[in-house]
Amino acid sequence: MVISFVNLFAVLVGAPLLLGVINKTKAIAAGRNGPPLLQPYYDLAKLLRKGFVVSRTTTWLFLAGPVLSVVAPVVAALLLPLGGHPACLSFTGDMILFVYVFALARFFVATAAMDTGSPFEGMGASREVTFSALVEPALLFGMLALTRLTGSLSLSRMLDVHAAGAWQKASASIVLILASWFIVLLAENARVPFDDPNTHLELTMIHEVMVLDHAGPAFGFILYGVALKLTVFSTLLVTIVLPAHSGGYPLDLLRFAGGLLTVAVAVGLVESSMARLRLVRVPQLLVTATLLAGFAVVLLVR
Repeated sequence: MVISFVNLFAVLVGAPLLLGVINKTKAIAAGRNGPPLLQPYYDLAKLLRKGFVVSRTTTWLFLAGPVLSVVAPVVAALLLPLGGHPACLSFTGDMILFVYVFALARFFVATAAMDTGSPFEGMGASREVTFSALVEPALLFGMLALTRLTGSLSLSRMLDVHAAGAWQKASASIVLILASWFIVLLAENARVPFDDPNTHLELTMIHEVMVLDHAGPAFGFILYGVALKLTVFSTLLVTIVLPAHSGGYPLDLLRFAGGLLTVAVAVGLVESSMARLRLVRVPQLLVTATLLAGFAVVLLVR
């Protein structure tokens, strides 16, 4: 259990590095030097030192959004087996808590956006909630397929597909789940092709437009929450692909970190090779993710 908490601490500290890897990958693909790998840490330190102004028209909901955007991925990380070791918190049915703790955070972030009274932020909140309703079925269908493969409703055993021999029995279903969840990762973290975290055009933004009025430490919490959420969803993919145990803690941790960095590089390559989709095309891709996960379930019950 001590090792599990050490792994959790490593995830909390190293999460911003994934954003740095993505930005560095995009820069190299474009032939630029780009920002340093540790730039997200510098940004967070700068934001935490700043002050911020809160409108008199806002309520406590305005600050609840940034807080929940950090708390939700931390709780989700507690439920995941990190680095080949058991989760810090595990119980039957914890996969439902995993899905809906993010839904709770999304609710408060969207409510905080609407609390400002800004029409732009309300527009972004509307898009965020609409797309999230299409993302959750893909995530749940994937978990349903893994439950069928492993016979468990707990994430710790559900994601240990190697121990259940699932790769030998149903490799096609697992590949479909991985493809579906990679799309989910891009959507949940507002990455290209769903959103562009580098854009500043309010009419086309989704996540960024919701946090236009946050500044200083509040905006720092949001950025850190984004990094944690990316790490959590990357962990889902890495845990399925890599075996849970190798026999040594340093090797397990090194392999887990390498898997997370590989996912970050893949995200950077995707963002470098394609543009964001038109908003009317986004639901089509999200439905495709749901169909992929649904086909994984069909292959297991046929």
